[in-house]
Amino acid sequence: MRITRVLGAALLALGLAAGPAAADSSPSPSASADGDAPTRAGTSFRTATEIDRGQQATASGSTGDYLYWSFPADTGQRPTVKATVKLPDAHGSETWQLDVYDGLRRRQSCQYGAQSRTAAQGAASVELTCVLRTVRGWAEPWANDPLPGTYYVRLTVVDLGAADLGKPVSAEVRVDSKGIGGPAAVDGSLGKPLVPGIAVKSEEEKGGSKGAVLSSFGSDDGWSSGWWSDRWVWTGIGAVLAALAGIGGYVLTRGSGRPSRVPPNV
Repeated sequence: MRITRVLGAALLALGLAAGPAAADSSPSPSASADGDAPTRAGTSFRTATEIDRGQQATASGSTGDYLYWSFPADTGQRPTVKATVKLPDAHGSETWQLDVYDGLRRRQSCQYGAQSRTAAQGAASVELTCVLRTVRGWAEPWANDPLPGTYYVRLTVVDLGAADLGKPVSAEVRVDSKGIGGPAAVDGSLGKPLVPGIAVKSEEEKGGSKGAVLSSFGSDDGWSSGWWSDRWVWTGIGAVLAALAGIGGYVLTRGSGRPSRVPPNV
Protein backbone atom coordinates (compact mmCIF):
# COMPACT_ATOMS: atom_id res chain seq x y z
CA MET A 1 0.00 0.00 0.00
CA ARG A 2 2.83 2.39 0.86
CA ILE A 3 4.54 1.68 -2.48
CA THR A 4 1.26 2.35 -4.33
CA ARG A 5 0.85 5.71 -2.61
CA VAL A 6 4.47 6.66 -3.39
CA LEU A 7 4.08 5.72 -7.06
CA GLY A 8 0.81 7.64 -7.36
CA ALA A 9 2.25 10.79 -5.81
CA ALA A 10 5.37 10.64 -8.00
CA LEU A 11 3.36 10.20 -11.21
CA LEU A 12 1.05 13.08 -10.26
CA ALA A 13 4.01 15.40 -9.59
CA LEU A 14 5.70 14.41 -12.84
CA GLY A 15 2.48 14.93 -14.79
CA LEU A 16 2.07 18.44 -13.37
CA ALA A 17 5.70 19.29 -14.19
CA ALA A 18 5.64 17.83 -17.71
CA GLY A 19 2.37 19.45 -18.75
CA PRO A 20 3.58 23.06 -18.96
CA ALA A 21 6.94 22.03 -20.40
CA ALA A 22 5.32 20.08 -23.23
CA ALA A 23 2.94 22.93 -23.91
CA ASP A 24 5.75 25.48 -24.01
CA SER A 25 7.81 23.41 -26.42
CA SER A 26 5.12 23.43 -29.14
CA PRO A 27 3.43 26.82 -29.27
CA SER A 28 0.50 27.11 -31.63
CA PRO A 29 0.87 29.63 -34.42
CA SER A 30 -1.24 32.78 -34.27
CA ALA A 31 -2.35 35.30 -36.83
CA SER A 32 -0.36 38.44 -37.43
CA ALA A 33 -1.00 41.02 -34.73
CA ASP A 34 -1.15 43.97 -37.14
CA GLY A 35 -3.29 42.14 -39.68
CA ASP A 36 -1.07 43.47 -42.48
CA ALA A 37 -1.16 40.34 -44.63
CA PRO A 38 0.44 40.52 -48.10
CA THR A 39 -1.89 41.16 -51.04
CA ARG A 40 0.48 40.26 -53.85
CA ALA A 41 2.76 37.40 -54.82
CA GLY A 42 6.21 37.24 -56.35
CA THR A 43 6.96 35.87 -59.79
CA SER A 44 10.22 34.03 -58.96
CA PHE A 45 12.23 32.70 -56.04
CA ARG A 46 14.10 35.99 -55.66
CA THR A 47 10.91 38.08 -55.61
CA ALA A 48 8.84 35.72 -53.45
CA THR A 49 6.52 37.57 -51.07
CA GLU A 50 7.33 36.94 -47.40
CA ILE A 51 4.49 35.71 -45.20
CA ASP A 52 4.52 34.65 -41.57
CA ARG A 53 2.82 31.67 -40.01
CA GLY A 54 -0.84 32.32 -39.35
CA GLN A 55 -1.13 35.00 -42.03
CA GLN A 56 -3.51 34.57 -44.95
CA ALA A 57 -1.92 36.11 -48.02
CA THR A 58 -3.92 37.00 -51.12
CA ALA A 59 -2.88 37.71 -54.68
CA SER A 60 -4.40 38.30 -58.09
CA GLY A 61 -3.01 36.96 -61.32
CA SER A 62 -3.75 35.15 -64.53
CA THR A 63 -3.84 31.49 -65.41
CA GLY A 64 -0.35 30.57 -66.52
CA ASP A 65 1.42 32.83 -64.00
CA TYR A 66 3.79 31.47 -61.37
CA LEU A 67 2.96 32.81 -57.90
CA TYR A 68 5.64 32.66 -55.20
CA TRP A 69 5.58 33.17 -51.43
CA SER A 70 8.18 32.42 -48.75
CA PHE A 71 7.97 31.66 -45.04
CA PRO A 72 10.34 30.64 -42.20
CA ALA A 73 10.36 27.21 -40.56
CA ASP A 74 12.52 26.14 -37.63
CA THR A 75 13.61 22.87 -36.09
CA GLY A 76 10.82 20.67 -34.73
CA GLN A 77 8.05 22.34 -36.72
CA ARG A 78 5.74 20.67 -39.23
CA PRO A 79 4.47 23.34 -41.66
CA THR A 80 1.13 23.03 -43.42
CA VAL A 81 0.53 25.10 -46.56
CA LYS A 82 -3.02 25.63 -47.79
CA ALA A 83 -4.00 27.42 -50.99
CA THR A 84 -7.38 28.30 -52.48
CA VAL A 85 -7.64 29.44 -56.09
CA LYS A 86 -10.83 31.25 -57.12
CA LEU A 87 -11.49 30.57 -60.78
CA PRO A 88 -13.34 32.67 -63.38
CA ASP A 89 -17.02 32.07 -64.05
CA ALA A 90 -16.48 30.31 -67.37
CA HIS A 91 -13.55 27.96 -67.79
CA GLY A 92 -12.71 24.43 -68.81
CA SER A 93 -11.11 21.67 -66.82
CA GLU A 94 -7.74 22.74 -65.39
CA THR A 95 -5.20 21.30 -62.95
CA TRP A 96 -3.45 23.41 -60.30
CA GLN A 97 -0.38 22.40 -58.33
CA LEU A 98 1.22 23.59 -55.07
CA ASP A 99 4.97 23.04 -54.69
CA VAL A 100 7.18 23.78 -51.66
CA TYR A 101 10.95 24.28 -51.88
CA ASP A 102 13.54 24.67 -49.14
CA GLY A 103 16.28 27.29 -48.85
CA LEU A 104 18.45 25.38 -51.34
CA ARG A 105 15.50 25.33 -53.76
CA ARG A 106 15.09 21.60 -53.43
CA ARG A 107 11.51 20.49 -53.92
CA GLN A 108 10.17 19.03 -50.70
CA SER A 109 7.74 16.15 -50.78
CA CYS A 110 4.44 16.46 -48.95
CA GLN A 111 3.79 14.04 -46.12
CA TYR A 112 0.11 14.12 -47.02
CA GLY A 113 -2.45 16.45 -48.55
CA ALA A 114 -3.82 17.23 -52.03
CA GLN A 115 -0.79 18.87 -53.62
CA SER A 116 -2.30 18.74 -57.10
CA ARG A 117 -5.99 18.88 -57.92
CA THR A 118 -8.12 19.19 -61.05
CA ALA A 119 -11.01 21.66 -61.11
CA ALA A 120 -13.95 20.52 -63.19
CA GLN A 121 -15.43 22.72 -65.88
CA GLY A 122 -17.26 25.68 -64.30
CA ALA A 123 -15.97 25.01 -60.75
CA ALA A 124 -15.80 28.15 -58.62
CA SER A 125 -12.55 27.30 -56.82
CA VAL A 126 -9.95 24.62 -56.13
CA GLU A 127 -8.23 23.93 -52.79
CA LEU A 128 -4.74 22.51 -52.34
CA THR A 129 -2.88 21.36 -49.21
CA CYS A 130 0.69 20.28 -48.52
CA VAL A 131 1.79 19.03 -45.09
CA LEU A 132 5.56 18.93 -45.02
CA ARG A 133 7.73 16.58 -43.05
CA THR A 134 9.02 17.75 -39.68
CA VAL A 135 11.93 20.17 -40.00
CA ARG A 136 15.13 18.56 -38.72
CA GLY A 137 18.01 20.24 -36.98
CA TRP A 138 20.65 18.34 -38.94
CA ALA A 139 20.95 15.98 -41.92
CA GLU A 140 23.56 14.32 -44.08
CA PRO A 141 24.72 16.35 -47.10
CA TRP A 142 23.24 13.83 -49.51
CA ALA A 143 19.85 13.72 -47.79
CA ASN A 144 16.80 15.71 -48.86
CA ASP A 145 15.51 16.21 -45.32
CA PRO A 146 13.81 19.55 -44.54
CA LEU A 147 16.16 21.84 -42.62
CA PRO A 148 15.52 25.13 -40.77
CA GLY A 149 15.41 28.25 -42.89
CA THR A 150 13.32 29.86 -45.62
CA TYR A 151 10.78 27.84 -47.57
CA TYR A 152 9.23 28.82 -50.89
CA VAL A 153 5.66 28.17 -52.04
CA ARG A 154 4.93 28.06 -55.76
CA LEU A 155 1.37 27.98 -57.06
CA THR A 156 0.60 27.52 -60.74
CA VAL A 157 -1.66 25.78 -63.22
CA VAL A 158 -0.08 22.78 -64.93
CA ASP A 159 -2.82 21.67 -67.30
CA LEU A 160 -5.52 23.77 -69.00
CA GLY A 161 -7.02 24.50 -72.37
CA ALA A 162 -5.54 27.16 -74.63
CA ALA A 163 -8.77 29.17 -74.45
CA ASP A 164 -8.43 29.56 -70.67
CA LEU A 165 -4.84 30.83 -70.71
CA GLY A 166 -4.56 34.36 -69.30
CA LYS A 167 -7.94 34.51 -67.56
CA PRO A 168 -7.94 36.36 -64.22
CA VAL A 169 -7.77 34.34 -61.00
CA SER A 170 -7.26 35.13 -57.33
CA ALA A 171 -5.42 33.04 -54.76
CA GLU A 172 -5.34 32.76 -50.98
CA VAL A 173 -2.39 31.11 -49.23
CA ARG A 174 -2.00 30.35 -45.53
CA VAL A 175 0.90 28.69 -43.71
CA ASP A 176 0.41 27.10 -40.29
CA SER A 177 2.90 25.14 -38.25
CA LYS A 178 2.64 22.51 -35.54
CA GLY A 179 5.45 21.98 -33.03
CA ILE A 180 6.31 18.28 -32.96
CA GLY A 181 9.14 18.44 -30.42
CA GLY A 182 10.76 15.38 -28.91
CA PRO A 183 9.33 12.60 -31.12
CA ALA A 184 11.10 14.12 -34.15
CA ALA A 185 14.17 15.57 -32.42
CA VAL A 186 17.60 14.50 -33.64
CA ASP A 187 21.09 15.05 -32.33
CA GLY A 188 23.23 17.67 -34.02
CA SER A 189 22.37 21.11 -35.37
CA LEU A 190 22.76 23.07 -38.58
CA GLY A 191 25.52 25.67 -38.50
CA LYS A 192 23.47 28.29 -40.35
CA PRO A 193 19.81 28.23 -41.42
CA LEU A 194 19.04 27.93 -45.13
CA VAL A 195 18.10 31.59 -45.50
CA PRO A 196 18.95 33.75 -48.53
CA GLY A 197 21.71 36.19 -47.72
CA ILE A 198 22.89 34.42 -44.57
CA ALA A 199 26.48 34.35 -45.88
CA VAL A 200 26.44 38.09 -46.52
CA LYS A 201 25.00 38.69 -43.06
CA SER A 202 27.76 36.59 -41.48
CA GLU A 203 30.43 38.66 -43.24
CA GLU A 204 28.84 41.85 -41.92
CA GLU A 205 28.96 40.51 -38.37
CA LYS A 206 32.67 39.78 -38.79
CA GLY A 207 33.31 43.32 -40.01
CA GLY A 208 33.80 42.36 -43.62
CA SER A 209 32.12 43.57 -46.79
CA LYS A 210 28.51 44.71 -46.64
CA GLY A 211 25.63 43.70 -48.85
CA ALA A 212 21.89 43.26 -48.96
CA VAL A 213 20.27 40.57 -46.83
CA LEU A 214 17.46 39.08 -48.87
CA SER A 215 15.36 37.76 -46.02
CA SER A 216 14.00 40.00 -43.29
CA PHE A 217 12.22 37.49 -41.11
CA GLY A 218 13.17 34.61 -38.88
CA SER A 219 12.19 32.70 -35.78
CA ASP A 220 11.03 34.82 -32.84
CA ASP A 221 13.59 33.24 -30.51
CA GLY A 222 16.33 32.85 -33.10
CA TRP A 223 17.02 29.91 -35.37
CA SER A 224 17.31 26.66 -33.42
CA SER A 225 17.50 28.81 -30.33
CA GLY A 226 18.14 26.28 -27.58
CA TRP A 227 19.13 22.80 -26.55
CA TRP A 228 15.85 22.17 -24.73
CA SER A 229 13.50 19.47 -25.99
CA ASP A 230 10.60 17.70 -24.31
CA ARG A 231 12.64 14.51 -24.70
CA TRP A 232 14.40 15.65 -21.51
CA VAL A 233 11.05 15.54 -19.68
CA TRP A 234 10.19 12.03 -20.80
CA THR A 235 13.74 10.82 -20.15
CA GLY A 236 13.44 12.11 -16.57
CA ILE A 237 10.03 10.45 -16.16
CA GLY A 238 11.48 7.14 -17.39
CA ALA A 239 14.41 7.36 -14.99
CA VAL A 240 12.16 8.07 -11.99
CA LEU A 241 9.78 5.25 -12.90
CA ALA A 242 12.70 2.84 -13.27
CA ALA A 243 14.00 3.83 -9.83
CA LEU A 244 10.56 3.42 -8.26
CA ALA A 245 10.14 0.03 -9.93
CA GLY A 246 13.50 -1.08 -8.51
CA ILE A 247 12.52 0.05 -5.01
CA GLY A 248 9.14 -1.67 -5.29
CA GLY A 249 10.72 -4.91 -6.47
CA TYR A 250 13.16 -4.87 -3.60
CA VAL A 251 10.40 -4.29 -1.04
CA LEU A 252 8.26 -7.10 -2.46
CA THR A 253 11.07 -9.66 -2.63
CA ARG A 254 13.04 -9.01 0.54
CA GLY A 255 10.57 -10.92 2.73
CA SER A 256 9.40 -10.30 6.29
CA GLY A 257 12.70 -11.02 7.98
CA ARG A 258 14.81 -14.00 9.04
CA PRO A 259 13.34 -17.39 7.99
CA SER A 260 12.04 -19.51 10.89
CA ARG A 261 14.23 -22.45 9.90
CA VAL A 262 17.44 -20.50 10.46
CA PRO A 263 18.62 -20.81 14.10
CA PRO A 264 19.37 -17.59 15.95
CA ASN A 265 22.96 -16.64 16.39
CA VAL A 266 24.48 -17.59 19.70
